[in-house]
Amino acid sequence: MKGRTGRSARWIDRAMGYRGIALIGLNAILFALIYWLSYELRFDFAVTRGYVAIYVDTVLAVVAIKTVVFQRYSLHQGLWRYVSITDLERIIQAALVSTVFLVATFFLVYRTRDIPRSVIALDFLLTILVIGGVRFAVRMLRETYRPMRGERGRRVLVVGAGAAGEQALREIRLNRSLGFDPVGLVDDDRRKKGGAIHGVQVLGTTEQLQSLVLRHRVEEILIAIPSATGREVRRIVEQCEALKVRFQILPAVGDLIAGRVSIRQFREVQIEDLLGRERVELDVDRLGGEIAGRTILVTGAGGSIGSELVRQVLDYGPRRVLLVDRSENGIFAIDRELRERSPADDRLVPIVGDIQDGELVREIFDRWRPSLVYHAAAYKHVPLMETSVLEAVRNNVLGTRSLMDAAERFNADRFVLISTDKAVRPKNVMGATKRMAELLMLERGGSRTTKFVAVRFGNVLASEGSVLPIFRRQLAAGGPLTGTDAEATRYFMTIPEAVQLVMQAGTMGKGGEIFVLDMGEPIRIVDLAHRLITLAGKRPGEDVEIVFTGLRPGEKLHEDLVAPGESVQPTPHEKIRMLAGARVPPGHYRGTIAEMERCVAVRDADRALGVLMEAVTGAPPGGPGRVIPLSAS
Repeated sequence: MKGRTGRSARWIDRAMGYRGIALIGLNAILFALIYWLSYELRFDFAVTRGYVAIYVDTVLAVVAIKTVVFQRYSLHQGLWRYVSITDLERIIQAALVSTVFLVATFFLVYRTRDIPRSVIALDFLLTILVIGGVRFAVRMLRETYRPMRGERGRRVLVVGAGAAGEQALREIRLNRSLGFDPVGLVDDDRRKKGGAIHGVQVLGTTEQLQSLVLRHRVEEILIAIPSATGREVRRIVEQCEALKVRFQILPAVGDLIAGRVSIRQFREVQIEDLLGRERVELDVDRLGGEIAGRTILVTGAGGSIGSELVRQVLDYGPRRVLLVDRSENGIFAIDRELRERSPADDRLVPIVGDIQDGELVREIFDRWRPSLVYHAAAYKHVPLMETSVLEAVRNNVLGTRSLMDAAERFNADRFVLISTDKAVRPKNVMGATKRMAELLMLERGGSRTTKFVAVRFGNVLASEGSVLPIFRRQLAAGGPLTGTDAEATRYFMTIPEAVQLVMQAGTMGKGGEIFVLDMGEPIRIVDLAHRLITLAGKRPGEDVEIVFTGLRPGEKLHEDLVAPGESVQPTPHEKIRMLAGARVPPGHYRGTIAEMERCVAVRDADRALGVLMEAVTGAPPGGPGRVIPLSAS
């Protein structure tokens, strides 16, 4: 089998080589004919013997120069059936360069001034027209000629008459094996109605989707609007579901590579598409100034947020990225993924280690001297932390304190703490530890060496252990989907969007600020379950049940991003707000931390919980409690 595969590969290589030689030969013939046609046109098809002699003397030089130049521009390669405006631009450039070399050759090598300048100009223009025209003629024939199929393709309607819709239609027409028969386009830009793309007419707007589907007997809908918001996608999907017609969507702009659209990138609509928001606009220059050429430390780099931070940080040209996580598997996965994408990239430094290990943390800072720290490592599962108080305190509070100490001691420029909406009016251990981490950050707001800031946001879709992956596993098993309460709501954001805003917010602070991300409106968990079941083509309550188990220990019915005692103010970015008046005196929590360390050392969980809750709420656990305004914390 291996020998047969090797012979096939060699046969293909030879065939491709023969094809390249044939194209070079065809172009050479065309160059000679174009050069002769230039003489014919110049002399009204009555070329005298003298100019025939000049043509004969110089035609080999013309063909040789053009062949070499066009080869340099890779114009003897590529598939003519896919010729584009980019190819035409390269043809013009190659023709211009060839003309310059020809003029130099005529006057320096042949030393003749008998060649009319109009012949040279005509040769330049005809080269563009003929070489480009032949290629576009091949493409036109390919797109116009549609071989008969034994079986008719599925009748599809394309939503979106923009660049994505145009490229999708082009591929459908070129590749009949896809089995699509485009019957029309729809677009909410009413000015496009009546127009046509590749012979396919724009029939109306998405408001007319129902009537158009019925009138044209549409079997499938392709949603080709990569920039569509979640609300727009929901509206289209709801119509498709009501019509019981199959539908697929093109991924968001950020998921498409180099702006190119392929029909194979269309996929089933996912819940993230329905919850997605407008594309995040970033201050790229500012981010580049913070990251380019510097060493960046990401804790929790094997987790959902941490790994996405690493991916996005790499886009801004850091000198080095330190990936720290206690999870060996998490670090292995993200390190392998990025090295497979770019094997020669030597900027990644994977480190398996625990931020609770103060000596390790100091060694990392001493050796690598990171300029920017993204602290994403944390225990985050609310019910688990209710029964693991000491571990929550050790990791989320004492580990964070250790990391902050090292950042300040080794003069890191900036420290960005990833916080959570559960830190607002905390009623559980996990939220209380994250609020304590925020307070420790505020305590260092006046640091002379390091700018400490925190970024607070809610749930992210598809993160490890979050509700969406759980629902998907339950759905794959046939159900039921288990929710806590029919009225429970949560804020949701996609992981890439959250990370983009975290990075942007991290560049804004001067030290001691808590930034809050715009999470949109909270979403009922039961609505998320309904939508997921519907997207799977099933009926909630009939095909798949939804069962409510009651709130788990420590869980709240509704989460908040801002506490009643906190006030917010806008920032230069519309999706980022800042809590106002946040001040904590230096060393304010020194005694609290010392007592927590003692509790952890003697394994006194009850006392540790009491110290923690009193620090963040002003009352011991079980008491009425009160939220301490930031200015008084």
